[in-house]
Amino acid sequence: MTYLDFKSKYDKYPTTKVDSFGAICGYEKIIEELRKTVTKENFVMAVDTYPGVNDEEVLPQLEKLEPALVISMYDIFKDGATITEQLKYQLTDDRVFGNMYYGKITDFIDMDKLEDAKKKIAETNGLVLVYGFGAYLVETFDLAVYLDMARWEIQMRLRGGKSNYKADNEDEDALRKFKRGYFIEWRVADKHKLKYFNRVDYFIDTNKAGEPKMITGAALQKGLDTIISKPFRTVPYFDPGVWGGQWMKEVCNLDPSKDNYAWSFDGVPEENSILLEYNGIVLEFPAMDVVLNRPKELLGPQVYARFGAEFPIRFDFLDTMEGGNLSLQVHPLTEYAKRQFGISYTQDESYYILDAVEGAKVYLGLKEGINSEEMISDLRSANKGEITFDAEKYINVFDAKKHDHFLIPAGTCHCSGSGAMVLEISATPYIFTFKLWDWGRVGLDGLPRPVHVEHGKEVIQWNRTTKWVEENLVNATYDVEDKGGSKRVEHTGLHELEFIETRRYTIDEVSYHSTNNTVNMLNLVQGKEAIVESTDGKFEPFVVHYAETFIIPANVGEYTIRPYGLSEHEEIKVIKAYVR
Repeated sequence: MTYLDFKSKYDKYPTTKVDSFGAICGYEKIIEELRKTVTKENFVMAVDTYPGVNDEEVLPQLEKLEPALVISMYDIFKDGATITEQLKYQLTDDRVFGNMYYGKITDFIDMDKLEDAKKKIAETNGLVLVYGFGAYLVETFDLAVYLDMARWEIQMRLRGGKSNYKADNEDEDALRKFKRGYFIEWRVADKHKLKYFNRVDYFIDTNKAGEPKMITGAALQKGLDTIISKPFRTVPYFDPGVWGGQWMKEVCNLDPSKDNYAWSFDGVPEENSILLEYNGIVLEFPAMDVVLNRPKELLGPQVYARFGAEFPIRFDFLDTMEGGNLSLQVHPLTEYAKRQFGISYTQDESYYILDAVEGAKVYLGLKEGINSEEMISDLRSANKGEITFDAEKYINVFDAKKHDHFLIPAGTCHCSGSGAMVLEISATPYIFTFKLWDWGRVGLDGLPRPVHVEHGKEVIQWNRTTKWVEENLVNATYDVEDKGGSKRVEHTGLHELEFIETRRYTIDEVSYHSTNNTVNMLNLVQGKEAIVESTDGKFEPFVVHYAETFIIPANVGEYTIRPYGLSEHEEIKVIKAYVR
C-alpha cells in the first residue's frame, strides 16, 4: 500500500554544522593527541564515562599511553550485590516500573577504596590514568576526558546482552534492564556529568564500536551554543512492535524488509540524540546535554522555573497502518505518579492523526452507565486467560480520520485502533503507561506483555464517559485570531487539565511566529517541505520535510514559516506545541 503521492525527503540523520572546530577520528590519532597533553612528569588523566560505554574496547586503547598507574573506577564501586540490595526500593519486583532515584554517584562508591586510590595517585611518579564511570571523583586531575553515550545505543546494548553497570544481569529481561537505567543509572550519571561538564577538556563519541571520534570541550560547548540559537531536530529512532504498521517504512525511508515499525521517538530530548558536524566529521551526543547545560536558553525562564532542566514536551509516532490495536491503557494522575514513582508530573497526552485508512478507530473514555467493578473484574479475568475482554462494551469507539485530534488527560482510558498513524503529542514521562488489556498478545520477546490493572483501577476517572468525552476530548478545535499571516490558526488542544497548548497553522504564504520566550515544538503535518527563517537573520534558513518534528529554542524569538521547494505556492499545515 502506498501512503504518499510524492517521494518523501524525511531526514533520519538531521545534523547541525558547527563552525571553526575539527574532530579527531580513530584510536590511534586520539591516543596521539592525548599523549601531547602530558606536559609534566606527574600527570593525572581522568577519563570519565557514561554507564553503557564499552570499557573492554576503550581501556586497552588508552593503556597504550603507557601509564605508570591505572585506576579502574569499576573497582572503586561497591560490589554489585550490595548495590542491588541498596536499590531494592527503587528496583521493585515489577518488570516496568521502579521508583525514581534522586541520590548521587557517591552513594555507590566504597569511600575507603576511593581514598586509597587518591593516596596511590599522590604517591605515583609518572602518568596516572583514572578510567571509568566516576573518574572525576578523584578530584585532582590535570586532564579531563569524557566518553558520552546516546541513550538509544545503551538500550540496544542492553538488549544485546550487556549488563547494567555493576550488575551481573546479562540474561535478565530487557525491560528490567531498561528500568534500572531509566529510574537509577541515567539519573545518577546525568547529575554527575553535569557537575563536571564545563571542566571537560575532550569529549569522545564511542557510539559506533571501533570508531571513536574526539572533540575538545570548547568545540562541544560551541555546538551547544549553535543548537540553542536556531531550529534543530533530534535524531529519531524506530522500533518494531506486536501492533506495528507499515506507514513509517515509506514516509520515514526505513528498511522495507522489516516486518513492521511500531513507534518512533522524533523529538524526545530525554531519549534522542543530536548530531554535530565539525568540518565534515559528525559526532553523536545525547540531546540531554543541551537540556542540562543550556536549559534557560532552550526552554525559556518560565518553563525552566516550572520543570527544571527537563524537556516537558514529547512528540512521537505510533504506527498501526496495516497493523493492530495498541494496548488499552490509562496514565496515572500527577498525585499518583508522585506518590508511587517519585516523578513530579505525569503522562498527559493526545493523539493527532497524521493519516488513517477508512474505518480507523480510536478508543477513548468510558461508555455511559457501565459498572466499574464489573469492568475491573473482566479485565482481571481476561488477563488470566479466562475470558476475552469485550473492550467495546466499556470503552467508546470513535471514527478517526486525518487531522483529527483526540485529547487524553491522565486518567482517561484509551488506545488507537488499527489503521491509524498517530503523532502523539504529550508530556515527557513516557514510561508510565498502565496497560489494562493487550488483546491477548505476547511481546516480540515471546513473553506476556506487562499489564497493570491494579495500578490502572486506582487512576481511571470513571466520570469521563461518552458525553463528556465528546464535548471535551474529540476535536475540541476552534479558530484563534492571528495577525501573523497564516491562512488559518486553530486551537486543537490540549485539554484544560493538561499543561500543553497546541495550535494548527494553515499556511500558504509567509506566517509570522514568536517563541514568546518559551520552547516551541512543531511538526509539518501536511505539505512536502517548509522553510523556517529568522526575521532578523540570526540563523540560516532551516528546511523541514513532511512529518519531521523540529524544535525552536525559546531564545530564538521571532521566526517565520512558509511553503518551500516542492510545496512552493501550496497550502501546508504545521502543528505547534508549547507550555501554557
